[in-house]
Amino acid sequence: MGVRDPAPQPVLTRLTAAAIFLVVTVDEGGEDVVRELLPDLGGLNRSVGFRVPEGGLACVTGIGAELFGRLFAGPPPAGLHPFRVLEGPVRTAVSTPGDLLFHLRAATMDLCFELADQLMARLSGVAKVVDEVHGFKYFDERDLLGFVDGTENPDGRAAGEAVFVRGDDPEYAAGSYVIVQKYLHDMAAWHAVSVEEQERVVGRTKLSDIELPDDVKPANSHVALTTIVGEDGEERQIVRDNMPFARLADGERGTYFIGYAADPGVIEQMLENMFIGSPPGNTDRILEFSTPVTGCLFFVPSQDFLDEPPPAPAAGPAHDIGDHSLRIGSLKQKRITS
Repeated sequence: MGVRDPAPQPVLTRLTAAAIFLVVTVDEGGEDVVRELLPDLGGLNRSVGFRVPEGGLACVTGIGAELFGRLFAGPPPAGLHPFRVLEGPVRTAVSTPGDLLFHLRAATMDLCFELADQLMARLSGVAKVVDEVHGFKYFDERDLLGFVDGTENPDGRAAGEAVFVRGDDPEYAAGSYVIVQKYLHDMAAWHAVSVEEQERVVGRTKLSDIELPDDVKPANSHVALTTIVGEDGEERQIVRDNMPFARLADGERGTYFIGYAADPGVIEQMLENMFIGSPPGNTDRILEFSTPVTGCLFFVPSQDFLDEPPPAPAAGPAHDIGDHSLRIGSLKQKRITS
């Protein structure tokens, strides 16, 4: 019998009606508690989800660059590094703390909440939630700006090729990278412009969700700037599982961006195009109405990796995972070349 390929986490679970996004920091000295939790994640998910089988509960766990070096010996995943700040002329893509990401999805919020509660009980005393967002399905998969979100997600085999690491980093095969950003919308400013202008900002029709023709779609529209084409002429794809969220008491309306990719550079190129511009200065018009207040990059190991984590690092300095203060403004990032 051949060696079984590692099983991925449920990254490609279908879009759901409810989600909780938890970004957590882990105290120094809490590493053993995290390592003890990782092999139990699958069992906790099954225990909670079994109570409502039709609820489709799924949990994806991501690990940040700094914590990865504290948890495991050996070199980290090839693409793992702290989220890079992008200082643009309109907005800045900020980098905020985050050691763990728990992306919880289900048909109903009670399942998400119960699993989130169980996870944080296990981490009690050694970790802190630094961002918690409860997302909800808004009509026919629309964001609070009124546009359908996630239309261009690949499916089937193409989805797996877009999000899962393969032979180029074999130790971390079946893993994925995920970038999250919490965007707040200026709804008053958005509603002050016409539907036709909103469509030019996004690059799609609002009602029918049809991409505008190339000769009509502005070069600074969101769709134009987030379409990444490699040197081979093929479009580089990611899987988004964005969700709307709101806090009425605070006047918050927003979109929680969450993008999965086999190569984080694909998402980073999209963000560079949005914030710095392509060409520089031609920035995404959606940033006139939406402001990111968080930004994190995580590696999502395979389920096999979580079930049997590699050894802890020996005492001493952790593996170098890069400069958290790295900023990209006037200098361009390395372009996607594959």
